[in-house]
Amino acid sequence: MGYKVAVVGATGNVGREMMNVLSERKFPADQVHAIASRRSLGVEVSYGDDTLKCQDLEQFDFSEMDFCLMSAGSTVSKEWSPRIGAKGCVVIDNSSAWRYDIDVPLIVPEVNADAIAGYTKKNIIANPNCSTAQLVVALKPLHDAARIKRVVVATYQSVSGAGKEGMDELWHQTKGKYVPGTEMEPKKFQKQIAFNCIPQIDDFMADGYTKEEWKMLVETKKILDPKIKVTATCVRVPVFVGHSEAVNIEFETPMSPEYARSILREAPGILVVDKREPGGYVTPVEAAGEFATYVSRIREDATVENGLVMWIVSDNLLKGAALNAIQIAETMIERGMMKRKAA
Repeated sequence: MGYKVAVVGATGNVGREMMNVLSERKFPADQVHAIASRRSLGVEVSYGDDTLKCQDLEQFDFSEMDFCLMSAGSTVSKEWSPRIGAKGCVVIDNSSAWRYDIDVPLIVPEVNADAIAGYTKKNIIANPNCSTAQLVVALKPLHDAARIKRVVVATYQSVSGAGKEGMDELWHQTKGKYVPGTEMEPKKFQKQIAFNCIPQIDDFMADGYTKEEWKMLVETKKILDPKIKVTATCVRVPVFVGHSEAVNIEFETPMSPEYARSILREAPGILVVDKREPGGYVTPVEAAGEFATYVSRIREDATVENGLVMWIVSDNLLKGAALNAIQIAETMIERGMMKRKAA
């Protein structure tokens, strides 16, 4: 007998990826339910070779479910996740609604799987921000080896991180008749995204950082180590899928590029592609659709003592969202933390 899984927000980019990942990884589910708002009632979504019709969130009985994979945004999660958790269903939430709640574990299984045990306080587990997830997967094994003091990261984030509207805007602007020197009217983003880069993701805060940059700082500390100093600049780029990060790391003790490569090659969830030749690195195009987090361009940062620089790329819809959520559920099953509900 398998588990019963509800995917809330099944019609969105991440919700559809959750259905794909559940099928591809052969998650031990006897039942998978596609859940959405009433206006999406009956909309069909794919689950492996099957087609499921969306059911109404407000009418669905979550007391029969083991897992709820929540990908319907912060507003919906704030209202529904506690209600679903109270019915005995474990909620794994992809929004930012619960990431900073002291009673909700923020989990990347390769990094802090032991912290999952804290889920019993609210029956909710939070997924980190997509840019944070791939960063900490790469930092964790290096931190264990040499202790990280400071991280400086510049992100190059794809438009899929802004949902279907972001992808549609890049598509329409790109296929439009673009004339160099002219601007195309933005709707989803603050400025034209086609043939451009926008150094703003989310709203600005009082200190001049954006909320996306603040998320990376706070989440890295919560997941990995509160003592690590983190600063970030988050940039939206005209890429459909895949986030990239240029990362400068300062360690407490020496860490050579060769030692870092050997550590990362053995680390879970990481693939090292680092040939010092043209094309000897991974770009978002190659990472799209892949489960791994890729690390390239590992080299010394000579501007600080014990410094390294590296390039990190991952599919933000997978490791940054859908895949990570399902890995959390898999970890709970492997560790005997879940009892199947009766059929």
